[in-house]
Order: sequence, then C-alpha cells, then structure tokens
Amino acid sequence: MILRDVRRNKFKTGLIITLFFVFITLLVYFLSLWFFDNVYIAAFIGLSISFISAFVSYYNSDKMILSINNARPATREEFLQLNVSLESLCISAGLPMPKLYVMDTPALNAFATGRNPEHSVVCVTTGLLDKLDKYEMEGVLAHELSHIKNYDILVSTIAIVMVGFVSILADICSRSLIFGNRDEDSKAGAILMIVGLVFIILSPIFATLLKLAISRNREYLADASAVEIARNKEGLIRALEKLETENEPIQVNKATESLFIVNPLKGKEKDSLWSTHPSTVNRIQKLQNIQ
Repeated sequence: MILRDVRRNKFKTGLIITLFFVFITLLVYFLSLWFFDNVYIAAFIGLSISFISAFVSYYNSDKMILSINNARPATREEFLQLNVSLESLCISAGLPMPKLYVMDTPALNAFATGRNPEHSVVCVTTGLLDKLDKYEMEGVLAHELSHIKNYDILVSTIAIVMVGFVSILADICSRSLIFGNRDEDSKAGAILMIVGLVFIILSPIFATLLKLAISRNREYLADASAVEIARNKEGLIRALEKLETENEPIQVNKATESLFIVNPLKGKEKDSLWSTHPSTVNRIQKLQNIQ
C-alpha cells in the first residue's frame, strides 16, 4: 500500500509541475502580449519564465520555506538529544539523515520539506522540545520522516512555491489591466482585457486546487508509517493529544500551513473540503485502531 502511495505521489508531482508550467506560460504570455504587442516576444518570455520558475521551485523551494519561517539549524552541540533521536529513526526507516532545523516559538509544531530523501529537511519548534517527552518527540519525528520516505515533501514544497508564484503574476496582471495604457477600444485590446480578467479570476482557484491536490490522506498515511518507523504508536498519540489541547496558533506564512503536522494558523482543526489537515481527533482514532 505504501509503495503504491509513493508512486501516486510521484505521479501527482509530475502532474502538478506540468499544469503549473502550462498555466504560468499562458499567464506570462498574456502579460507580455499586453506590454509588447508581439506574439513571438510574448511566447518567448512566457516559456523562459516558466522554465526558470520550475527550476527554482524544484531546487530551491526548501531554502525559501525555511527562510520565510525563520528556521535555524539545530546544531548537535545545542540539540544533542534531538539529533540522536533523528539519527536512530533514520536507521529504522532506512533513510539518510536529513538536515535538522528549529523554529524559536512556544507553539507545538513540526514540518518536513525538500525534494527527495537525499535533499530533505526536518524542522521542529522549540515549544515542541519543551513540552514533549522522548517517545512523543520520536513519534513526531517519525511522522515527518514518513513524509520524506513517501515523497510527500516534494509534492507539498513545489505546490507551495507555485501557488505563491501564480499569485504574484495574477497581481501583476490585475495592475496592468488597471493602469495599462493600451487602446481598450480596439478589438485586440478588448480581447486581451477579457483574457486577463479570466486569468485573474482563475488564479486563486488554481492555487486552491494545487493545495487540494495535496490530499489530507497523506497525513493519515504519514501517521501510519510513523508507527512502523518508531514502533510505538502511543508516543505519536500522546503527542497529537498535546498538540490538540496545549497548542496555540503560530504566525507563519499562510502558503506553508499545509506542511506542518497540525495547522499552525488555527486551534482545533475540523474536517472539511477546504481543510489543509484532517482533524486531530480523527487522526488519533485511526492510530488507536492500528493493531
């Protein structure tokens, strides 16, 4: 089952990148055509920016996410037990040791990012280190390692960068339509105006669909996989209970909320079509049913 889900995540990643590439090309093409009124120049600019954005998303998205969340390296000298626990779990999971980071906040949370197991990052909050015991922390770390092993991190990380990029371009398009100096009475100007409005309307919908492509089922899968890695479901159950009852919202970039083990912007999460995470209560129930 897990291997099937890994293959599905890899396919989903390719599909997201393809859709993003097509959408960005069309959006930049329209924007360039608005300014240059030349089909060839617009096509060249559209394709060039799409290639560059896809390249940056794949190779640098993890660094961007760590930066916007103000994460810092968790050195072995300062966080010895955390490093030792992660190393032990990596041996159990058959994974290379990811880079380890911390966020200085009393909130209880953690996330993983990167493009593959060889280029991955696990980040935890200092609040998590203060409130969880050894076995609870191992449950959380095993959950994040499961995202790495199941290739969830690639889907999540790339989608987040793409959503931000689409939003920026949509904003540029809207400003161009408002402040542009084209002859709107001409037929071409009217067509461009309509196309631009369509893209501006579709951009937030497209961004939402990208987030929904990162299925909430990946959290359930990561919880189940964490039990296999840590060989102790009670640690993760107790950790989730603390995250549910003792946690507090944390101010992070909204685009990255889906990466965290629980939603950092809200208190208790309820299951809904638009939720980034399943409810913690349901996750605990599923863990308790694992034999």
